[in-house]
Amino acid sequence: MVLPKAMPVLLLSGFPLTFLPISPVSADDTAATPELDPIVVTATLGPRTIGESLSSVTVVEEEAIRRQDAGEFKDLLRGQPGVDVVTNGSYGKNTSVYTRGTTTDSTVFLVDGVRLRSATSGGAPWQYFPTELVERVEIVRGPRSALYGADAVGGVIQAFTLDPDQGRKGWVETGAGNFNTQKTSAGASASVGATRFSLSGLHKETDGTAIVEGGEDKGFRNSAGVGRIVHELPNGGEASAVMMQSQGNTEFDGGDTDFMIRTVGLRLDTPISDYWNSSIQLSEAADEQDNVRDSGDTFFNTKTRTARWENTFTAGVHELAVGGELQSDEVDSSTEFGEDSRTNAALFGQVRLNFGPTDVQLSLRGDDNEAYGRQETGGIALGHSFDRSHRVRVSYGTSFRAPTFNDLYYPLEVFSFGGTYAGNPDLKPEEGSTGEIGISGRYERWYWDAAVYQLDVDDLIDLQSDGGDLRPVNVNKARIRGIELGSGFRANNWDLAVNLTLLDPRDRETDNRLRRRSHQSLRVDLDRALGAWTLGGTVQASGYRYDDAANEDRLPGYATLDLRAGWEFARDWHARLTLQNVTDKEYATALRFDGADYLAAGRAGFLSVRYDFR
Repeated sequence: MVLPKAMPVLLLSGFPLTFLPISPVSADDTAATPELDPIVVTATLGPRTIGESLSSVTVVEEEAIRRQDAGEFKDLLRGQPGVDVVTNGSYGKNTSVYTRGTTTDSTVFLVDGVRLRSATSGGAPWQYFPTELVERVEIVRGPRSALYGADAVGGVIQAFTLDPDQGRKGWVETGAGNFNTQKTSAGASASVGATRFSLSGLHKETDGTAIVEGGEDKGFRNSAGVGRIVHELPNGGEASAVMMQSQGNTEFDGGDTDFMIRTVGLRLDTPISDYWNSSIQLSEAADEQDNVRDSGDTFFNTKTRTARWENTFTAGVHELAVGGELQSDEVDSSTEFGEDSRTNAALFGQVRLNFGPTDVQLSLRGDDNEAYGRQETGGIALGHSFDRSHRVRVSYGTSFRAPTFNDLYYPLEVFSFGGTYAGNPDLKPEEGSTGEIGISGRYERWYWDAAVYQLDVDDLIDLQSDGGDLRPVNVNKARIRGIELGSGFRANNWDLAVNLTLLDPRDRETDNRLRRRSHQSLRVDLDRALGAWTLGGTVQASGYRYDDAANEDRLPGYATLDLRAGWEFARDWHARLTLQNVTDKEYATALRFDGADYLAAGRAGFLSVRYDFR
């Protein structure tokens, strides 16, 4: 019997999988709490609980973000289900996020609903985004091009910046650690009638560490802020303006980079009638980098402007969401690109149907891009609840990633070490199709989730090296199979999360593993509240990976341990101590052009004190 193309995910013979049993549970475990089945807004065109979204979703809440006190945004993402992080060193160095084995520019990054990326490289500036100004992160895995257009092949990650609650008037925090690391942040909020305001700011700097063996320390400096104004309308709607900006300097071998990233969003949400809600968002995202190198100075400044209109119509328990989007990319650079702008127009829609215990979602989007023409993507998802706690989901979706300006038009550049890079005008867009089956159990105090999927990509775009010469090329076909297992427990002052990812990313022509992808990862977060104290730790483990397409340059796997402690030593006063990489493990996730390891930082300690104004 020959299976249709959409069905191989149902028979992933490459992985053994035993689902957790659907067994009777006690009365205390019959309903999930909002903390264990939270509402998310990234997976669908409208708010849904994780279970109702029929998607594989991980949420990192503000409490966990504050407890972990992560020094970089990548530390929140590393080891989460389906997420792999590759860096060229620590503290503001180039960072790539691979979601479900896809390239870093196949993951869409949203900040308060505004897409942030470099229009030239296509990737998001993960290393410059300030973790300290984030209160929530939603990680949605699987194709989302039918909702967000190009590049949502592996998934979508959305960060929500600080929006203080009514009880918090402000805070100030300061801290210091080794590598001469210093950090200060503060924020304030107020309200007048139906309008509330908030402003948050951050400055941090560090001497950093050597990013290659025997090298000099490479520092990082960052100042960032978030401003927000929200006005509640008499009809129940809301008008808001949010701005995030982060700027600074990071050093690397052979030079340094002055950077600035910014998102600005103006949004109006309003009910038109009892059955029709409408929202309009106007936004701009900027990514600017000025590079000072031994080989010569360069700059790359890109802007993305977007107008998006969404409408949701309700008929009983059924919903229809439709909308349109107009987007433009602009490039200003010291490099002479063949093209310096392009526009994209799109129409999209999603139907969400409910038939008792069964949910159905249908999504469709059409994009018309000035550079690469028309692309149509779609998705279907089915979910069935066996009872209030157990649910199974099946989905299939298509996606695409378009070549970036660098992919297509970058002129030949000769590096000082003798290698070269140039764009490839013969590149074709990637086209992906993903099938997935998931099953979950969510109870009052704990949850578990298992997902198995297969992603088939035609004309996968990846960077490959030939004797030091780098070129983006289309891998004829790629097949990525994976299993994601997650579980958590929250009760009696304990908070536990365990996540395991198994991945098999293959070039179908050579059967080699795709470069820089680990085949397995594990993350365990455990915290315990003890009166005025909190104690916790994180274990992260990752398998080996190859730095080249030929699978000859192997980087070994690693495991790290982080520890943390918090102390509320007086009313509204908190102290926090974090120790990262306690065992001082030396490891790397990427190689430099000459084969040297890009080293992650060793053992790092940080102590901070915070006061909250009420």
